[in-house]
Amino acid sequence: MTPEVSVVIPTHNRCAMLLEAIDSVLAQSTAAFELIVIDDGSTDGTSENEHLRRLAETIRIEIDRIDHRGPAAARNRGVAIARAPLVAFLDSDDLWSPTKLERQLAFMRDNPGCAISQTGEIWIRNGQRVNPAHRHRKRAGDIFIDSLRTCLIGMSAVMMRTDLFRSSGGFDEHMTAAEDYDLWLRILIDHEAGLLDEPLVTRRGGHPDQLSAKTPALDRFRILTLAKLLADDRLSPARRTSVVEVLAEKSRIYAGGLRRRGKIEEVRLYEQVADQARGWDTRAAAEIGCAIESMRSMLREISHER
Repeated sequence: MTPEVSVVIPTHNRCAMLLEAIDSVLAQSTAAFELIVIDDGSTDGTSENEHLRRLAETIRIEIDRIDHRGPAAARNRGVAIARAPLVAFLDSDDLWSPTKLERQLAFMRDNPGCAISQTGEIWIRNGQRVNPAHRHRKRAGDIFIDSLRTCLIGMSAVMMRTDLFRSSGGFDEHMTAAEDYDLWLRILIDHEAGLLDEPLVTRRGGHPDQLSAKTPALDRFRILTLAKLLADDRLSPARRTSVVEVLAEKSRIYAGGLRRRGKIEEVRLYEQVADQARGWDTRAAAEIGCAIESMRSMLREISHER
């Protein structure tokens, strides 16, 4: 029997938290799912964990191991082998409330025109509940422009049509951070986001191996995303203007930070992007393509240095 939703959990060196995340899926009030765990080259014994092996042998969990390539590649691999018409992601450090899938599946059935939706979240940082800032407030509908400055879709809260994910090209595997911001914006060009405004996800942050905590200067990845958007023919003139505005703003701020750290070569690139972006309102394809490649090249160099 084909499941209604494929649940994809990527993991890297988080065996204990992974088992908690899996338990929260197995405790769901509906059984209409398959669970796919992608071990992204863990070296902490995840693939040899006896409890995890027993789970895979006795219930509907598929565990696939790949060479370490980051969460984008791990999630893409999970969706590649997914069988359900819907896919939901759960980060291995997060948890679901027992009715999360049941409530969200019902929401998707009740809103057949909705291709992507999310639920509310509870935020935990360093073991304490915190209230997200107003700019992180979730909302439904056309949230493309609002999402340019702040990622407004939570990875562990999202559910979407599998064919939409695949047709969008999935996560950009060259981005080692902000790959979610990148994909959601590409999808939000054509699709409104549904919201089941119930706190059905516990988002756990503050632990030392959290990717956002380990990755400095996340805005360099967001700037690349915004430049990529300007190479997309689907943008309306109004949306294009908004992307240009945020791109120039973020590039200027990031260049200022680089200058304070003496990174002069990088400063030149991002100041040039900020200066040229104003002319990209009308799609200067050659300049945009050159800027995208320069940013990708610089990110690769930084990655190799680390």
